[in-house]
Amino acid sequence: MPELLIKVVLAYLLGAVLASIVLGRLMGVDVRSTGSGNPGATNALRARGWGFALTVLVLDLGKGVLAVLLIASLPWPWAGGAGTEIAVWLPAACGVAAVVGHVWPLWHGFKGGKGAATLLGCVAAVMPMALVPMLAVWVGGAIATGYVGLFTVMAAVSVAIWAVVAHAGSGLTPEAVFAILMALLMTYTHRSNLLNTWRGTEHQFESFMFWRRLFRRG
Repeated sequence: MPELLIKVVLAYLLGAVLASIVLGRLMGVDVRSTGSGNPGATNALRARGWGFALTVLVLDLGKGVLAVLLIASLPWPWAGGAGTEIAVWLPAACGVAAVVGHVWPLWHGFKGGKGAATLLGCVAAVMPMALVPMLAVWVGGAIATGYVGLFTVMAAVSVAIWAVVAHAGSGLTPEAVFAILMALLMTYTHRSNLLNTWRGTEHQFESFMFWRRLFRRG
């Protein structure tokens, strides 16, 4: 049990380092004062363009991968190590902790991003096959409609469905529990996007909807 707790805390502390805030300070810009005020890759795009946004995306995604693949597998030479039954939960637990750290970061006053990029990294590490439905839903939906928030939630839900179906008959596996919790968390963190979409006031990202520009040129 000490191994599980310590590794979960380490994963949380890693997740709590927000790339957009750290890099923004180095560049003399605060992304939280621009656009939606959210310190995530989407608002980084509004603040500083594609180059800055992609850097933030890669770093936020990377900490999800590191939490699952590195922190969860760190050797534990002391007494109180996780037994086999607990050890199988370490990757999923560290993934959840990293995303929670991004959403409620200790280092930044517990006011963080929405966790989508870090979740993407965790999914890539915990169950890479689930990236297929996740990216298909998100990319297809964002390009078709420009509603990034809505289809971020839908992508997370698709991972939960995939995990439950893929592990049907095995009970509540770590992967299924992880995916369900993350779908619920994404719904919570994007609740304003969902409400605005319902009201018809949600911002559409024209930069994602390149097909419109193609038709206009045609």
